[in-house]
Amino acid sequence: MPNGALVVGGGLIGSSCALNLQQRGIRTTLVDPAAMWQRASWGNAGHIATEQVEPLASRKTLRNFPQRLFSRGGALSLPARDVLVWLPFALRLVQSSAPARFAAGTTALGSLLNSALPAWRRLAGHLIAEHGHFVVWETPAGAEAGRAAWKHAKTGTASFRDATPDEIAMLSVRISAPIAGAIRFQGTGQVLDLGELAEHLSEAFISSGGARRVAHVRELVIDGSKAAAILDSGEVLQAGIVVVASGVASATLLRPLGYRVPIIAERGYHIQSAQTDWPVGMPPVVFEERSMIVTRFRSGLRAASFVEFGREESPADARKWARLRSHVDALGLCFREPHSEWFGARPTLPDYLPALGRSRRATNLFYAFGHQHLGLTLAAISGELIVALARGEAPQIDVTPFDLERFL
Repeated sequence: MPNGALVVGGGLIGSSCALNLQQRGIRTTLVDPAAMWQRASWGNAGHIATEQVEPLASRKTLRNFPQRLFSRGGALSLPARDVLVWLPFALRLVQSSAPARFAAGTTALGSLLNSALPAWRRLAGHLIAEHGHFVVWETPAGAEAGRAAWKHAKTGTASFRDATPDEIAMLSVRISAPIAGAIRFQGTGQVLDLGELAEHLSEAFISSGGARRVAHVRELVIDGSKAAAILDSGEVLQAGIVVVASGVASATLLRPLGYRVPIIAERGYHIQSAQTDWPVGMPPVVFEERSMIVTRFRSGLRAASFVEFGREESPADARKWARLRSHVDALGLCFREPHSEWFGARPTLPDYLPALGRSRRATNLFYAFGHQHLGLTLAAISGELIVALARGEAPQIDVTPFDLERFL
């Protein structure tokens, strides 16, 4: 059996795993069929969301489902065409939202989030800004309810305070809609530019001796006690360490090994304008009543939203981009034409915890996927944990709650 590592999946999680393995002296090959920046990893809001300690699998989330529906102006979309996909997932989400499971999930997720920013400083600190973010409300009722909700929420290492008059004035210059209230989080961060991050991770991986193959892994097989990957061409790739980090596609790869992974494509949308008057260095702004976040990257201004449950391969819903444009126009944000449109699938498990650990089905098999909205936030720490597990070291965080066996 060859030494070295094989990482299947070139999104943020896979890239972090591959780079961390290579930097620890483990000869690593990363295999992915697409360009790195085509994945959901590179279409997100760039927000390092250390405040999102409470899993979305909760009774509170379930109570809010009706008012969050897209048909009522909200961000939640349940396409009829994909009902056979999202209905079974929704039933498992309900089970995962039981108070005891939610409490355990909060503790487990909090342990990861507490280490998220320190891990990013080690991996790509020069591309991270730790200037927090704003949450803005446009109505007094929204501000009152929003503040109360955040006051009672667990936010881990992040904290918030009321925005100062100077901060309100700074926001008002960029937003023509009235601001009824705003808070500023501290202890959160953002990526300065996702394209630059993609290039940095790729270049650092290659320059440290890593190898990248543009190919599609058709299936995983077990040869004796070891896992191996088979490409569409029929070529068999073997390694002493095999890491599955293929997002939604991870479920298909692991099925022949006996796993039944209840993952779903939770799709998000964004629009981005390269021409804007928002200054570089402006923290992300969450417009909570619109379920939209706006982030100033070096490459432009991005507005992102939507939670669309369905199949990864389903066509885009152009109404989502139209809704984003209507929000941008209503707020008076500077989104000059032309602007780009994007959509992609977040890999989400029904308890809103990632799958992170070592397989019991093969001695050399590891997995890191299912990070839902927190793929960017948890990429760096996930890579470090996979390295520790692969090297037989005790990980800095207990990964037991993220074991795939929890779905058996």
